[in-house]
Order: sequence, then C-alpha cells, then structure tokens
Amino acid sequence: MECRLITEAARQAFVTQPMISNSVRDLEKEIGIEIFSRNAKEISITSEGAEFLSYARQVVEQTELLERRYTGKKMARQICSFSTQHYAFAVNAFVNFVRKMNVEEYDFTLRETRTYET
Repeated sequence: MECRLITEAARQAFVTQPMISNSVRDLEKEIGIEIFSRNAKEISITSEGAEFLSYARQVVEQTELLERRYTGKKMARQICSFSTQHYAFAVNAFVNFVRKMNVEEYDFTLRETRTYET
C-alpha cells in the first residue's frame, strides 16, 4: 500500500492516524534514520527511507515464503517487480514480458521512478 497521506494509509490499514504516526516515529527513532519527510499537507519518502523500505519488503516476502514452505499453506502468487525510469520502451518491454509469462503465477509490478531511486 502506498499513500501520500497518513490519514489515507490509516484508513486502508484500518487503524487510526495517530497510531501510524506514532509507530513510524518510534521506528525512525529506533533505527536512527528519517524514513519520511513531512509537511502540513503530505509525506514523502526519504532516500534512506526508500532503501529501508526495499529491505523491509524483502524481509516480509521471505517471511511469507518461510511460512508457506513450513506450515503447508498454499503458495501465493510470486512477486515480479521492475523499477525503471519513465521511458516508453521500458513500458513496452514490460508488457511484452508479462504477456509471455504465466500471469496466474505472478503478481507483476512496474515502478517508474528517478534514476537514483531505480
């Protein structure tokens, strides 16, 4: 889930806005980095926060794989993610790739971003 407003993130997670704000501040304090920069209208992820989030997503995915492997749960679809700058040829290549794959087996994501975030 990606939101630019904490209130929207709270709504999607079915928790209160102060709960998310306090949890993020506690996490930032614990790990010693600023994950989000905030202003009165919205939040945005910092470069350190983007790196942290990348690692956190990997941990969550690996945890889910371990649970499915050792608890006998049905395997969920695999995640296939691509990150690129905004180029038409990249989108076309992504679409062609997806067409060749078993779409029932994967959840595909294409993230268009800046060079340093790719």
